[in-house]
Amino acid sequence: MDSLNAMTVFVQVAETRSFVAAGRLLGVSASAVGKSVARFEERLGVRLFHRSTRSITPTAEGLLLLERSRRILAEVEAAQAELSQASAAPKGRLRVSLPLVSTLVLPVLADFMREYPDIQLDLDFSDRLVDVVEEGFDAVVRTGVPADSRLVARTLGHFQMVLVASPEYLATYGTPCSVQDLQSHRCLHFRWPHSGKLEAWPLPPEVDGESPRLPVSMVCNNIETRACFALQGCGIACLPDFAVRQALADGRLVRVMSEQVQREGVFHILWPAGRQASPKVRALVDFLCLRVFASDR
Repeated sequence: MDSLNAMTVFVQVAETRSFVAAGRLLGVSASAVGKSVARFEERLGVRLFHRSTRSITPTAEGLLLLERSRRILAEVEAAQAELSQASAAPKGRLRVSLPLVSTLVLPVLADFMREYPDIQLDLDFSDRLVDVVEEGFDAVVRTGVPADSRLVARTLGHFQMVLVASPEYLATYGTPCSVQDLQSHRCLHFRWPHSGKLEAWPLPPEVDGESPRLPVSMVCNNIETRACFALQGCGIACLPDFAVRQALADGRLVRVMSEQVQREGVFHILWPAGRQASPKVRALVDFLCLRVFASDR
């Protein structure tokens, strides 16, 4: 710490070109400043300042040390700020972008609000590809492989896509065993909001390599509607397993063509890299990583 104190005094003298002015900023006497600089020079074995009755100017060695000293002191200050921030209680506005999967995250976020009452959640539900940095989000939850090098990512959990229908629907229309069988069924589809295209079901491709062309009985842009319609016996839906886990467990929905459906997804939470995560962001990341897919652990 003696070296850091001496470096702080040295920088103040170099910037003010005055022992008196540096002492005033540091809250010590000009004599104490002069003695500190002299001891620092003696320890380093070089002269840091040209002194005259009218001015104090850095030597070539002093200018070299000044540049490095500024960087060192800035790093020390940043480290102190991060440590101070790390010990602070999470609070303030937390702007988060989430996909349209409220059944997965809403109960967890409600628990988060109760756990951290000083954090004000600002939630934006959208499947569009938001620019986290440019749009000012603190964090985002998304599926797929992170591709933005400006972001740090942690895995929340994995899920499987499944084809489901109600027992009543299957009793009426039969249980499909192949892609060909699906041609005579009522299929409930998802449309990507950013492209307007229908989501391809994870089934074996056609001979030409294209995704199978399936009947379209209903189209929407969220999970809840398709799950609801499937439960009401309106058709077959392709959904993430977490959205229908309870319905499958109690028999209200049944999986079909399980061996032919091959797609796994992964959820990540991402936040801007290059700076220490704030207490509120760390709290959210840790909470979601612990709770979102807790039943799978």
